[in-house]
Amino acid sequence: MIDEAKQRRLEEQGWQVGSAAEFLGLSAEESAYVELRLRLSEALRAQRRRQRLTQVELARRIKSSQSRVAKMEAGDASVSLDLLIRSLFALGASNRDLAEAINGASATVA
Repeated sequence: MIDEAKQRRLEEQGWQVGSAAEFLGLSAEESAYVELRLRLSEALRAQRRRQRLTQVELARRIKSSQSRVAKMEAGDASVSLDLLIRSLFALGASNRDLAEAINGASATVA
């Protein structure tokens, strides 16, 4: 969310301020899907870092490549939700951890 004073200054200079969903013309469902992918990606990165694993080490664990792990953590659209979720489970995440990540309660899966 943008600071109100900053938004006011930008608008006074002729800029339009809005959300990415507005800019891209996303429906509520599309916006929710993008948010879900980002939350799972953030949870994966946080869990990997907490376990002090490199992307290469995680890739070996899930039988993938470092570049694929980087795409997963960046929320790349080419990465399936299935792979994100399986990777979180491979790092020891529970169903509850996933639910918390999805709900946004904490993007840091315990």
